[in-house]
Amino acid sequence: MEIKQSYGERIFNYFNILFMLFAMMLTLYPMLYILFASLSKPNDFMMHEGLLYGPIGFSLASFRAVFKNPNIISGYGNTIIIVVGGVALNIFMTILGAYFLSRKNVMLNKVITLMIIFTMYFHGGLIPSYLLVKALHLDNTLLALIVPGAINTFNMIIMRTAFAAVPDSMEESAKLDGANQFVILFRIMVPLALPTLMVLVLYYGVAHWNSWFNAMIYLRKRTLFPLQLILREIIIQNDTNSMTTGSSADDKEMISETIKYAVIVVATLPILCLYPFLQKYFVKGVMVGAVKG
Repeated sequence: MEIKQSYGERIFNYFNILFMLFAMMLTLYPMLYILFASLSKPNDFMMHEGLLYGPIGFSLASFRAVFKNPNIISGYGNTIIIVVGGVALNIFMTILGAYFLSRKNVMLNKVITLMIIFTMYFHGGLIPSYLLVKALHLDNTLLALIVPGAINTFNMIIMRTAFAAVPDSMEESAKLDGANQFVILFRIMVPLALPTLMVLVLYYGVAHWNSWFNAMIYLRKRTLFPLQLILREIIIQNDTNSMTTGSSADDKEMISETIKYAVIVVATLPILCLYPFLQKYFVKGVMVGAVKG
C-alpha cells in the first residue's frame, strides 16, 4: 500500500530534486568544460570567451600532442606499477593488521590499538621520513612510493571494524573443523568483509593514482616520474615544449592551452572508469565502518 504524501512533503521533494540537480550540474560542468576544451580546435578555443556547451570545432590535435610526449607514456607505466603494487601491499598489510586488532583474546589489544591510532595525529615529519627512506636505499626507486605507506591507519580501523562485525560463532565453527588463523582470515573473514575491502581498494587506488608529492621528494630520474608529477609540470610550470615541437610560436601558445586540458582528461579517465565497478560496494562498505566501532 502506497503511503500518500502530504502537500508539504511533495513540495519538499520537488525542491530537494531541484537542489540536487543544481548541485550535480555545479559538480559535473567543470569536468565537461575540461573535456570540451580538450576536444576543441586550439585557435578557435583561444578566441572563445565564456562558458563551453560543447567542443568548438572538434579536433584531436591536443591528444595527439600529449601522446607525442614520451614522459606521458613512461609516467602511465610508472603509475600503473605504483597503483597495482601499492594497492596489493596496502590491502595485504591492512588485512593482517585489522585481523590482529579485531581479535578479542589478544594481549594488550587496546594498548596496541591506541599506539597505532597515535600515528594518525603525530608524524615524524618530512625530514626524518626522507632520512629513513635514504637509509633503506629506497630513494630514487619506485619502492619509495610504495613501502613507506604500506598501511593507512584510518583504513585499517575501518577494516578492523568490518572483521569485528563477523559473528564469533563462525570463527568457533571453523576452529572445530581444524581451521587455523590463516584459513579463518582468508576463507571466512575476507569474503564476508568484501564490500569494505573493495572500498579500501578504491581509497588506496585513488591515493596512489593522485600522489605526486612523495615522487617529487624521493625521485630524481625523469624515467621514474609518475603521471601526476608529469601533469604537475605541464599544468603549473607550463612545460609543453616537448609536445609542440615543430610549431610556430603562435601555434605553440594556442595548442598549449588545449594540451593542458587534454592531459587532465588522460590522467583522470582511468580512475573514473574504475569507480562504476566498485560503486555497488561503496555504501555498504562505508556503513560497516560507521555503525560499529
